Amino acid sequence: MSETLIGIGARNGSRPVARRLPRLSALLPFRRFATPVLLVLGWQIACSSGLLSTRLVASPAQIVATGWSLTRDGTLPANLSVSLVRAASGLGLALVVGVCLALVSGLSRLGEDVVDAPLQILRTLPVLAMVPLFILWFGIGETPKILMVALGAMFPVYLNLHKGIRAIDPKLLEMARTLGLSRGRTIREVILPGALPDLLVGLRFAVGISWLMLVVAEQVNADSGIGHMMMDAEDFLRTDIILVGLAVYGLLGLASDQAVRALESALLGWRPVYRGRAS
Repeated sequence: MSETLIGIGARNGSRPVARRLPRLSALLPFRRFATPVLLVLGWQIACSSGLLSTRLVASPAQIVATGWSLTRDGTLPANLSVSLVRAASGLGLALVVGVCLALVSGLSRLGEDVVDAPLQILRTLPVLAMVPLFILWFGIGETPKILMVALGAMFPVYLNLHKGIRAIDPKLLEMARTLGLSRGRTIREVILPGALPDLLVGLRFAVGISWLMLVVAEQVNADSGIGHMMMDAEDFLRTDIILVGLAVYGLLGLASDQAVRALESALLGWRPVYRGRAS
């Protein structure tokens, strides 16, 4: 019966349903952007009509114009470069420390007893309450800002890698012992590859947290960076500059997450689920 309907549609001059489906499926990826675009349009209309005061909330057109102006005079690129260095340094330090602690805690019961409890206590402490201590211990330079980013980003790396190590199939470890692999080769060739998916999940969380921590770090005794630029704008009630800074943070978070996802696809291409995505 379906073949008859398609044939009738073709004789009447209308396109068959089967031929229209590819065009509709090509538009599906763009549906997720429809709601943000409509919200931005509504935001602009509300500002232009006076429903929203542009002194309190800058319009999208003002934000774009301000962002372009800050880019042309070099203010935005200079502050952005400083923020990128801080975020990358803190994230790199968090990755190294988190992996090392997860290996110590995940590979032995004694290591877990020594490492895990202090980290769980430290993880529950509010970061803002530790800012005065960081300033007293490390001064007001770059060190406390990088360490604050590293502190926040370390925990997802540690927790996810620890879980991945403990979830390794015992049969794989038994096979490694049967083959006579050393402790180091077992870690490199069996444990770390097996826990890599969990490590990459933790890295995705760590990337997002690093940007959140950077916002806090750059608003405390900072003389450069996107957060410092936003704090200066607050003194002059420049909501357009503040929203430009928020937009930059959001775009950086999106770009870094996409980079980790690309890394995930490249490193885990051997897994069936990722081969299916790639095809």
